[in-house]
Amino acid sequence: MTERILLSLDGSATAGEGTGETERDRTGEVDRAIDHAVDLAARTGGVVHALYVVDTGRYGEPALSSAELVVDDAEDAGHDLLAVVDRRGRERGVTVRTRRCHGRPNEELPAYAAEIDADAVVLTGRRRPGRVRRELERVADTVVAPGAVVER
Repeated sequence: MTERILLSLDGSATAGEGTGETERDRTGEVDRAIDHAVDLAARTGGVVHALYVVDTGRYGEPALSSAELVVDDAEDAGHDLLAVVDRRGRERGVTVRTRRCHGRPNEELPAYAAEIDADAVVLTGRRRPGRVRRELERVADTVVAPGAVVER
């Protein structure tokens, strides 16, 4: 049974710099991931644990500098995304727990998955070949138990 579904919203799908993707493409991918997690929880009676990581590798930590504005924007985006997940869950009668934190997604995601003993992990968006995709695949290898079935 899929009781705990971790939905990772690390901002990668909304950042998009240098990917050639449009805002609309990224928004559609995030919407599909949210809907997938909520639908899975509705079918199985599970709980969605939505995690948004403000990527300190990308943005750094603010220290009264101009970077603080960028981090504030990332935090606001995370708050908004988590509110969307919560609203969609309520509409479907699904319990949603949200968490926003600072860190590196490739560290925070597996740590949180282990903390909640996640049965499934939903990642937002498709990743192009490159460093980000390799890191996400490494995270997936860490999070998904050997022999588990992963939907694509």
